[in-house]
Amino acid sequence: MDGMSDDAPSLAHVSALVEAAAARLDGVATVTPLQRNERLSELTGAQVWLKREDLQPVRSYKLRGAYNLMSQLDADARATGVICASAGNHGQGVAWACARLGVHGQVYVPTTTPRQKRERILALGGDHVELVVAGETYDAAAALAEQAAASTGRTMVPAFDDLRTLSGQGTVAREIIAQLGDTPPDVILAPVGGGGLLTGCGAWLRTHAPRTRIIGVEPAGATCLARALNAGHPVMLDHIDTFVDGAAVRRAGDLTTPLARQLGCDVTAIPEGQVCSEMLSLYQTDGIIAEPAGALASSALRQGVNDVTVRVVPGQTVVAIISGGNNDISRYNEVLERSLVHEGRKHYFLVSFPQEPGALRRFLDGILGPDDDVVLFEYTKKSNRETGPALVGIELGDPAELPALLARIAASPLQVETISAQSPFYRYLV
Repeated sequence: MDGMSDDAPSLAHVSALVEAAAARLDGVATVTPLQRNERLSELTGAQVWLKREDLQPVRSYKLRGAYNLMSQLDADARATGVICASAGNHGQGVAWACARLGVHGQVYVPTTTPRQKRERILALGGDHVELVVAGETYDAAAALAEQAAASTGRTMVPAFDDLRTLSGQGTVAREIIAQLGDTPPDVILAPVGGGGLLTGCGAWLRTHAPRTRIIGVEPAGATCLARALNAGHPVMLDHIDTFVDGAAVRRAGDLTTPLARQLGCDVTAIPEGQVCSEMLSLYQTDGIIAEPAGALASSALRQGVNDVTVRVVPGQTVVAIISGGNNDISRYNEVLERSLVHEGRKHYFLVSFPQEPGALRRFLDGILGPDDDVVLFEYTKKSNRETGPALVGIELGDPAELPALLARIAASPLQVETISAQSPFYRYLV
């Protein structure tokens, strides 16, 4: 499909499918809590609630769409089996549904999928699931899964671009309204990868809560839906940042794109570093373990009331969907690093030190502020040189002190080069 489909279903039709999906999922998917968040409420002045889809059995909302689709397969299709591609969470939903329905499935994941998610897919599916690791991105894995489905006759279970999948995911919105006492929120923020959760929830909301403002939140390194809406059709992105792996999709869906256009929703892009800062706040302040995509929606609120796209008004009722909690603890060093860099607290420099006693002490005394800290120092003395370069990482006590630090560097006799974010060396560090 090259452009927007004129045959795209109406939002009312999708809303009706969400109602049918809710009946199938009754007693199957967990009705996850809707919790008021004090931290984000104080930050924005709004009443902010978090929909805790990270508390599903597979720790994400993905089982809703997978089970809704697979439960509608006839006996022959179930006997042949299913296949899917996933960045990790959808695969867990499919694996869980396979075990529950007694269907054999193959799950294709890219090589970037964290080990924790791979292990959970196998644990949830047991003997019913085969894991295939192939391709460097979700889209590459999806292409291989499509080829395998065509050759084996297995039923493809799309992660987002299927009415049965997205209508199952749309049951999240139905629960939110019920949990608010049938009082629609002013704003709902949904994370966006391929657009299934956004369009499923959005279609139901447009029918049952038309005044609710719907905001899709994409990672800045993978803005496939925004590009599709701007172009008038799905666009294959040349490059994506796979850090927010659950939402790192190179191309929005042929079905979800026209549905998103019908919704008329806003779409905003959030820097990966800001997502990392929100992950840390969710963990340290709220006691919530969120993966990068899981923290994506609530991270948009860190910009407060001033963001031109989010535009949260004090006093409004706002719901952000915490979509997943499948985070590998080994990633937290990178999460912390990206957060510090994004907040302007951590900076890297190449410093040419005179190879003489006391040079480092003079640097510390003359350039570092009282609350600053050297968090990285790599230097090897070369006996045949007058100066030697050192890689220095500095963490500021206050990001606002950066101009003062740079002024002290400029006034010093040392030759200092700032490593910019555009430098290939910087990408090696971060």
